[in-house]
Amino acid sequence: MSTLYPNALPSVTEQAQRLIHLGVPTLLEVGEDDLRSAAATLEPLAVGPCLLVPSRIPCTYADLMALVELDGKPGFVVEDFTDASSFEVFDTAEPTPTQLPQGWYLLEDPRRGDEFSNASPAEALQQIVADQRIPLTMIEGIFWALQCPPTSSGPGLLERNHCFMTIGSRKRKKVGFDARTPALWISNGTGRDTAANKNAAKLGWCWWNNRHTWLGIAHAARRTE
Repeated sequence: MSTLYPNALPSVTEQAQRLIHLGVPTLLEVGEDDLRSAAATLEPLAVGPCLLVPSRIPCTYADLMALVELDGKPGFVVEDFTDASSFEVFDTAEPTPTQLPQGWYLLEDPRRGDEFSNASPAEALQQIVADQRIPLTMIEGIFWALQCPPTSSGPGLLERNHCFMTIGSRKRKKVGFDARTPALWISNGTGRDTAANKNAAKLGWCWWNNRHTWLGIAHAARRTE
């Protein structure tokens, strides 16, 4: 299983068109022409695989996850993650939030981080920083999943036993960080997920110091605007 998954992404303008097809501009309260214009501006800056991402979302994570369709089912947010919107972006272990580019930007060379399967977020972040890369955020992870659905030729970005955490999104406390870290994976339809959500994509969370053999830890080269 390649840690480079996927080794290619559609062009930036094609990504914008897919977002329009999914109805994302309405959720983000932006015009379709504005999205096309942003994509056209960023397209010349794309070197290698690049993901088109907004710096903020005025909608809920549940709204976006509903567009991540697997097995004919909309994605969802686990019921005990109602404070997902209070998570901020941190590229390192320091408690200073990362300032994202304004508007739309490119996430260069996103990788699912399969090489970090069975590593804790704490362990993986040290290596990601040492490699001069950045951990993915929840928004980046969701938009990546939107661009890479399953096809007739194979599974998409999210596949059984090969999903990922987005450890660039963390929640500050008075001292340090909340112990949870967000993750995107596929529901087994058990417990509070309910049987109706079996095989659906889910946005949930794991513990910062826990290891999971079926969850990579996604990272990228940089953000470009």
